[in-house]
Amino acid sequence: MSDMTDMMKISPVIPVVVIQDVEHSVPLANALLAGGIKVIEITLRSDAAIASIEAIAQQCPDMCVGAGTVWTEAQANAVIDAGVSFIVSPGISMPVFDVCKSRGVAILPGAQTTSEVAQWVALGLDAVKFFPAQYAGGVNALKAFSAVFPGLYFCPTGGINLQNAEDYLALSSVACVGGSWIVNKDDVAQGNWSAVTEAAAQAVALQSGR
Repeated sequence: MSDMTDMMKISPVIPVVVIQDVEHSVPLANALLAGGIKVIEITLRSDAAIASIEAIAQQCPDMCVGAGTVWTEAQANAVIDAGVSFIVSPGISMPVFDVCKSRGVAILPGAQTTSEVAQWVALGLDAVKFFPAQYAGGVNALKAFSAVFPGLYFCPTGGINLQNAEDYLALSSVACVGGSWIVNKDDVAQGNWSAVTEAAAQAVALQSGR
């Protein structure tokens, strides 16, 4: 499979985005790129998700596109066909893992407990999504995980915002965080791309202290 850790290091924050209208996809990606963010996770929580992934993959070559909330084999194959570079699942889905492995696509699977993390490590992964981070122990939980799983990278997601992201990013085991705050649904609906660019630039600035 492709190296997920390389993609996690593209930006300190991976925007987690729900796109309701495919017409918003490319302008949104360009707004993020203008703010310095070159990676995006589009969740399969809308009917426009797969078409949006395809549009960005084809029209925004500088953007690394991932798909989130992927649970099934069919979904995994569909987003890979649409052009994703990586797939994110909120928890354990072996069918999704198997598709990614067979098709050579990076996966960032979710884990919340020690046993779940251990399962992914046993399967040869060196990166997992810690979800929902803020409600599953937060920074202290990740410190404990890091002591047990040295060399494993985490992308905490869930309850992350501009105010607490730095606390997570200060941990050497955290390659990036996932966050929905960068892309406000009202800004997208109104085409307020400058607000998205500004939020992206603020997120990129978090990297300066690392």
